[in-house]
Amino acid sequence: MARCDFCHELIEKGTGKRFIKKDGKMLDFCSRKCEKNMIKLRRKSLTTEWTRAFQKQKKTGKTK
Repeated sequence: MARCDFCHELIEKGTGKRFIKKDGKMLDFCSRKCEKNMIKLRRKSLTTEWTRAFQKQKKTGKTK
C-alpha cells in the first residue's frame, strides 16, 4: 500500500489519486483535500495541523 505524500496516511488499494509532475515525479494522494493543499495552495505538511507529520512534530515538542 502506498502512503499519501501530504498527510502520510495509508491509501487503500483502488482508491486515491496519482499526480505526475512534468519532471516525472509521482505524487500519491488519499483525497482531494490533500491534493489541493499540496499542489494548489502549496502548503507544507509540517505546518498543517490535521496531518500526521504536524502531530508527530508537536508530540516531540519541536513546533515553532
